[in-house]
Amino acid sequence: MSDSRIKSIVIVGGGSAGWMSASALAKVIGCDNYSITLVESSEIGTVSVGEATIPQIQLFNTILDIDESEFIRSTNATFKLGIEFIDWKEKGHRYFHPFGNYGTNMEALPFHHFWLKMQDDPKFKKTSNLSNYSLASVGAYANKFMHPSTQQNTPLAGINYAYHFDATLYAKFLSKYAINKGVKRIEGQVDEVKTNPVTGMIESLVLNDNTVLSGDLFIDCSGFKGLLIEQALKTGYEDWTHLLPCNKAVATPCLSTKSLNPYTQSTAQSVGWSWRIPLQNRVGNGFVYSSEFMDDDKAQSLLLNTLESSPLNDINSLQWVTGMRKKSWNKNCIAIGLSAGFVEPLESTGLHLIQSAIAKLMTLFPSKAFTQCDIDLFNQQTETEYHRIRDFIILHYKLTNRDDSEFWRYCKNIEMPDSLKQKIDMFSENGRVFRHDNELFNETSWLAVMHGQGIKPKSYHPLVDRLSHDEIERRLKNIELVISRSANVMPDHQAYILKNYTP
Repeated sequence: MSDSRIKSIVIVGGGSAGWMSASALAKVIGCDNYSITLVESSEIGTVSVGEATIPQIQLFNTILDIDESEFIRSTNATFKLGIEFIDWKEKGHRYFHPFGNYGTNMEALPFHHFWLKMQDDPKFKKTSNLSNYSLASVGAYANKFMHPSTQQNTPLAGINYAYHFDATLYAKFLSKYAINKGVKRIEGQVDEVKTNPVTGMIESLVLNDNTVLSGDLFIDCSGFKGLLIEQALKTGYEDWTHLLPCNKAVATPCLSTKSLNPYTQSTAQSVGWSWRIPLQNRVGNGFVYSSEFMDDDKAQSLLLNTLESSPLNDINSLQWVTGMRKKSWNKNCIAIGLSAGFVEPLESTGLHLIQSAIAKLMTLFPSKAFTQCDIDLFNQQTETEYHRIRDFIILHYKLTNRDDSEFWRYCKNIEMPDSLKQKIDMFSENGRVFRHDNELFNETSWLAVMHGQGIKPKSYHPLVDRLSHDEIERRLKNIELVISRSANVMPDHQAYILKNYTP
C-alpha cells in the first residue's frame, strides 16, 4: 500500500488565524514527521483592533502549554468577566452578560425559574435583580477579579474568565512559539495558485519571488479575500447582510482615564454600536455600523466623540460582508478565520471560531485521500456553529424598544430565522432555555441577553411550585448574600494585575 499520509502543510497568511493554526499543528502533530510552512507578507496588514475573548481561549492556551503569566505580560492582557450592554434595549438601559452561572440549580431545576416565580411578588421584585445572583456580574461592576479559589463549595471556586489583549502581540507571541517548534515561515505574497486539472486540488503556490511552494494540505488564513478558498477554488459565500446589516467598523486606541474594568462594554449608537476594551497600556475603541445608514465621515466622527482621551493611532477602517463560505473545507483546502466567514464581534467570537476550526481539523485530520465524509462532517459542524452564533447576535438587534433611527426600525423588523424564533418563543412562554447541539452560547448566555433585552416570560417551570414561596425567598436571599460576600473577598482588578504581572 502506498503511503497516503499528509506530509506537507502550507498555511497562507499570518495574523491570529495563521499563527494559532501553526502553533496548534506544531504542538499536536509536531514538525518531525510533518512539514509545516506559513507564508505571509509584512507588506499586507492584518485585521487587528484589539481583542476581547470568551473563556474557551483558556483551553487553547492550555493545550499549547502556554504559561499564563508570560502570555499576559507579552500581550498587555487584562481579565474579562463578561460584557456590559448599554442602550441596547432602550436608551438609558444597561445589562450584563456574565461568564459563569446565575445562582445555583435547585431541585434539579435551573435557578432562574425560581427567580422568575418570585417576580410575582412586588416586594421581592423591587429589591432583587437577576445580576445580583451572578458573581461575575457583581464582581465586574465592582472592578474585582481573582483566579478561581481552590476552596470548594464557594462561588469563588467557579470563577470563569477570558481576556482582553493586543491581537497583534498575540500573533507575534504565537509566531515565536510556532517557529521554535519547527514551523517554517516564508516572507512573500502568493501570485498564483496551481490546481490539478483533473481533481481540482491545490498542488502548489507561486510566490512573488517565483518560489514554488508545494503541499498536501493547504490552510487559508488570508482574511476576507479568501485567496485559496474563494479566489482559486470558487467556493461561494452565504451572505447574511439582510439579517445583520452592519458591514463596516472604524477603530483606534487611546489612553485610559478610568478604572481598569474586567469587562468589555458595548454601547448601542444611532446606527450600530461602539466597543470599549481595556488593556494594561491602553483602551481599544471601535464603532461598528452599516454603510446603508451612515456614511464613513460621520462614523469616524462618532468614534472620536466616544473616546475618553486623544487617539494614539490613525483610525483603522474595516469592511466586510457578514456570512460564511458555503464550504469551509473544499478539496484539500481549509479556510480558517476571516477567510471562512465573519460575524461582527459583538460577543467576541472571532478567535473562538478560529480555535473551533482548528479543533475540528485535528479531530478529522485527513490523509491524502481527503475522504468526502470527513469533509462533509467538518462543513456541517461549521455551518451549524456559525448559524447558532449568527442567531445569538441577531437576538441583540431584534429585541429592542429603540425606534429612534431608521437603522433600529429596520432591526426591529428583521425576519428571524426559525431556529432563533423557537428560542425566543420557548423563553417567552415559560422561561425555558435549551442548548442545541452543544452550541457555543450556553443557557446562561441566552438567559442574560433575552432577559436583558426585555423578554418577560409568561410563566416558569411548573415543578418550581413544589417549594413554598417562603422557602424560595429564603434560598434566594441566602444565595444573593453569599454572592455579595464572595465579591467582597475578590481584590481590585487593576491592583491584581499590578501585583502579579508587572515587574
